[in-house]
Amino acid sequence: MRKLLTGLLIMLCLFAVGCSRNKTDNKDSDVIKIGVFEPMTGANAAGGIMELEGIQLANELYPTVLGKKVELIIVDNKSDKVEAANAATRLVEKDKVNVVLGSWGSSLSMAAGPIVEEAGIPAIALSATNPLVTLGNDYYFRVCFIDPFQGTVMANYAYTNVGARTAAIVQEISNDYSVGLAQYFTESFKKLTGNENAILGVSNYTTGDQDFSAQLITLSQKNPDVIFAPGNYTESALLIKQARELGITIPILGGDTWETPEFLTVGGAAVEGSVLSTFYTTETAMTENSKIFLDAFRAKYGKEPASVAALGFDGYLLVLDAIEKTGSTDPKVIRDQIASTKNFPGAAGTITLDENGDAVKDAVIKVVKDGGFVYSATVSP
Repeated sequence: MRKLLTGLLIMLCLFAVGCSRNKTDNKDSDVIKIGVFEPMTGANAAGGIMELEGIQLANELYPTVLGKKVELIIVDNKSDKVEAANAATRLVEKDKVNVVLGSWGSSLSMAAGPIVEEAGIPAIALSATNPLVTLGNDYYFRVCFIDPFQGTVMANYAYTNVGARTAAIVQEISNDYSVGLAQYFTESFKKLTGNENAILGVSNYTTGDQDFSAQLITLSQKNPDVIFAPGNYTESALLIKQARELGITIPILGGDTWETPEFLTVGGAAVEGSVLSTFYTTETAMTENSKIFLDAFRAKYGKEPASVAALGFDGYLLVLDAIEKTGSTDPKVIRDQIASTKNFPGAAGTITLDENGDAVKDAVIKVVKDGGFVYSATVSP
């Protein structure tokens, strides 16, 4: 009799667990989870927060797909490669997300690359431009152009618009983005000038440095026509400020990371006239989604959007488009649909992904004028 009662008790327990599990499964199936890992503290916080603004706006405008709620699971990667890897691990293992968005900063995205690939979860970088983010990783994509194109755009600008025939490079050696962009600028500039010695000097600094006078004095003594200095916005602003204080008046060019309010605040009047390549402009609608994004952003935040906010918006929309087209929330199915993206009308331009998962799209040139970033030109691949 005792054995019979024990058996019944075990069966009741198993039944209860089964009911509980089914209840949980049903609840989970009504939610699609998009993991977001961005720097919200640390040296890159300004960039990460701006990307997040675009993602959250898109989620507010389009909160459901396939009749299911889309939930954002947001993790701070603290502007640190190890923390970025930890954040990605948490998203795929603990939170069981369907897709991952992020991160601002190529180095941070690359730190998460092997983790999403091994887990079979598709990830979309928003403004990470180093080719190594997606190269050889079937699960990482991006909605921005890559550095070989950006480096070529800025080399062309230096050669054609500035009239430069020689240049100097100041690169943030601890930053994959900066080193990569400097490399592609160098290759393109040498081809344009037909001079293998057109780069007169290269100086390095590391993230967090505050004094660049030694590098600037050394390079200015070589009398280059232009300085190309891609790097983090704070260090770059300080570098330009010190260059002007040293009496260096030649044009200083950079990349998309400069487009932050902090670059203008730190640099002040010294960064007036600085030129950068970036992804988006409010001055001209690039697609039908440009106006939807711009109007909604101004209404929600009461300010003008940065380019990376538009890219955050586009990454979210691309995920929903893939889910809607396939009618599936399976990460592998979503991955395959993202990989076949062609002519998707993002707020920051039309997105077509190539064989490496990289967006082939226009670049925008902006100039710092009167304390703001002013549109100068659009350059096609």
